Amino acid sequence: MGGLGDFSAQLCESLYKTTGKMVTITDRDACISVAGGGRRELTDKNISPALAQIMEGRQIYQHQEGSPALPVTDHYVVSTAAPILSEGDVLGCVVFLCEKDHMAVGESEYKLAQTIAGFLGRHMET
Repeated sequence: MGGLGDFSAQLCESLYKTTGKMVTITDRDACISVAGGGRRELTDKNISPALAQIMEGRQIYQHQEGSPALPVTDHYVVSTAAPILSEGDVLGCVVFLCEKDHMAVGESEYKLAQTIAGFLGRHMET
């Protein structure tokens, strides 16, 4: 997602300020922007196999209570993740994160992740 670094950073900051939840935008390999904490641990770090699997599934994921948490790193897990699709290709993912011990899932994060992923996908088509 070359060229989207600054733009994705602004989107992450806006999502964090709106929800108060930690958020990252990834490309297919690594976290390219992070807001809300964990920047040092997440920025430019490879995504986990679990997050790669969410992207390959091309469906929005939201953690369900009682099911195992999907890791992003040793300390953070996926709350909500929406793959960024452009012309049928997976470009990355919009991910709301939680600390392992403080899992929180909300409907607003689901809708925001879905909307931003769709926007980024359309933006990359032009």
